Amino acid sequence: MATDLVPRLGWALPWKDCEPIECVSVVPDGPGTVSFSFRAPSGAWFDYRPGQFLTLELPVPGGPVHRTYTLSSSPSRPLSVTLTAKASASSVGTRWMLDNLAPGKRIKAIGPGGIFVPDVPADRKLLLISAGSGVTPMMSMTTYRYDLGGEPNICFVQCAKRPSELVFRRQLEAMARRVPTIKLHYVVTQDDPYDAWTGYRGNFNQLMLGLMAPDYLEREVYCCGPEPFMQTVREMLIGFGFDMDHYHQETFAAPVLTPADAPALDDVVPSAEAASEVVFAASGRRVPCTEADTVLAVSRMAGLNIPSGCTFGVCGTCKTRKLSGEVHMVHNGGISEEDIEAGYILACCSHPMGRVEIEA
Repeated sequence: MATDLVPRLGWALPWKDCEPIECVSVVPDGPGTVSFSFRAPSGAWFDYRPGQFLTLELPVPGGPVHRTYTLSSSPSRPLSVTLTAKASASSVGTRWMLDNLAPGKRIKAIGPGGIFVPDVPADRKLLLISAGSGVTPMMSMTTYRYDLGGEPNICFVQCAKRPSELVFRRQLEAMARRVPTIKLHYVVTQDDPYDAWTGYRGNFNQLMLGLMAPDYLEREVYCCGPEPFMQTVREMLIGFGFDMDHYHQETFAAPVLTPADAPALDDVVPSAEAASEVVFAASGRRVPCTEADTVLAVSRMAGLNIPSGCTFGVCGTCKTRKLSGEVHMVHNGGISEEDIEAGYILACCSHPMGRVEIEA
């Protein structure tokens, strides 16, 4: 009898986007953030991969609009799908969802699609880094690995403005309590009023990354968030000597359907083969070097003394003025944007890109 029930209920058939999906729950997941769960009215199951997205057709006033949302649910739980959305001030589609979408309402969906999926063996160690709503594909990937059983090795890094904006925090901690190889790390830039916060504060940087995942070179890295955030992560990894063939990212811009659609990453990578030169104005010394050298290292090779402390772009001791030329600097909070605009650099984490003259 059981085998007869399966096809009648539709569970043996995958969902096709010619069938609408029906909202079954609306759950707040943070300030202005809501998780919407859907199922197929026919009982069909959803066939997708962790990290993929659906495109919803939303009947807003003035005509339908199409909006793409990454699924925060896992394909290991295929009888429903969940997407998590946050409405910005200029939002149209997401604002309509927050104001109008309720259990029982049906909408048209297209997909799933996307290539931001963990195409690596199940035992491969992952480093998942997200900011804001970029956490949604990371939640899907983590839940999927958790549901596979065993001890998935995941270093999960989530960045947000405040602790209250750390989406899925309770769900993630429930998984981490049962699987000790899932390690959670949170970074916020502000505290919530009248609440204690004992985690990381400030902007995510190399020092934090090294503490969170000292074995980062052994991990497959997946990153999602605003482009400036992802660029910072890429620069940190490049500075650490990470093999960027094992780095993957999902953009907040147009959805990436195929590898050919993925935007080219034009990151600066200092080369040990490219010749440079540092001119020290105070002494008149001109020292040949390569792009892979730091200004501080070149000064020491020349027997010159630029005061330094951490050598990691944190303390700011080696701040000096750049008089001309360009450097590639990846710092960890030891210099302000105002100082950078005024021409200052941190010698310990600045690589000369060609001829550079500094005041020291």
